[in-house]
Amino acid sequence: MPLLAGGFATLEVFHVLPITHWALQLLAGAVLVSAVFAAVHHAEVIAVRVGEPFGSMVLAIAVTIIEVSLIITIMLAAPDGGSHVARDTVFAALMIVLTGIVGACLLAGGIRHHEQGFQVQGATGALSVLGTLATLALVLPNYTVAVAGPVYSKEQLIAVGVMSLALYLLFLFVQSVRHRDYFAEGADHQGPRHKPTLSAFLVSVFLLVVALASVVLIAESLSVPVEILVTDVGLPQSFVGVVIASIILLPEALAAFGAARRNRLQRSLNLALGSALASIGLTIPTVAVTSLIIGAPLTLGLEEEHIVLLVLALFTSTLTLATGRTTVLQGGVHLVIFAAFIIIAAVP
Repeated sequence: MPLLAGGFATLEVFHVLPITHWALQLLAGAVLVSAVFAAVHHAEVIAVRVGEPFGSMVLAIAVTIIEVSLIITIMLAAPDGGSHVARDTVFAALMIVLTGIVGACLLAGGIRHHEQGFQVQGATGALSVLGTLATLALVLPNYTVAVAGPVYSKEQLIAVGVMSLALYLLFLFVQSVRHRDYFAEGADHQGPRHKPTLSAFLVSVFLLVVALASVVLIAESLSVPVEILVTDVGLPQSFVGVVIASIILLPEALAAFGAARRNRLQRSLNLALGSALASIGLTIPTVAVTSLIIGAPLTLGLEEEHIVLLVLALFTSTLTLATGRTTVLQGGVHLVIFAAFIIIAAVP
């Protein structure tokens, strides 16, 4: 699939197969989604080879590269610089992870295993970083006065971008070096011990690069049709962020859901929270640099109703992850908040 997607993207870039007709746009969308799944698959092969928690980190970073590529593509293609797309996508990714993915994992795991456990230190540490990054990037811009509107000044944007990247790198250091055991699974949940061969590992590295490059190129041609489709069906323009986040998080959501059903909740939380952290910790600095380079405004502050949903999601996640044990009740609560998010996103 990565090679097929790469060939399709090459034909489109050189205008041999311009994606203008709706049938070709549907085909391009199918190839795009398949390439995303392929990228995550090869990232998982790499993950098995390098072991946990590096495996979850590889998956999260691969998914975030796709997310950043889609956001920057739309920013460059939009007439107004796509000032809202980064905010909408990052917020949608946070809500999908904290309420949708985590809720589905807890509900499925609770139904099948009644009660599941995980490492409290790792989960709460990740959540504290996530809450700090979300507040700095998506809430604080509404209350600064250096410039008018829910945006940061140039100096503030640089500072927040640097702080976001630094805090994310600090989390990676804690996760992979200093306190690696906080994110490790128990001996009974290690899964298969068979590692891919070196040749399989190298092939996956190559195909992962091809898949990621293909996603970027195909997404560039689909950015405008996606925005037009969202508008035509009567949804607000901010719903584009929900579409982008849903596409990039779907493969990892399935991986986390499957792990929870196999009673590997620790891996589910590593995948889910790792994706959310990478989404905001890497995306905000990257789009900040892009905004400064192209001279386009970058609106980061959330609307009031979205701030309420974000605070509710973070508060509920704090209660859920504070005990180290979960049941179907926590899963149901998270999914209700997720349903509220989708309703408000579609009908503000």
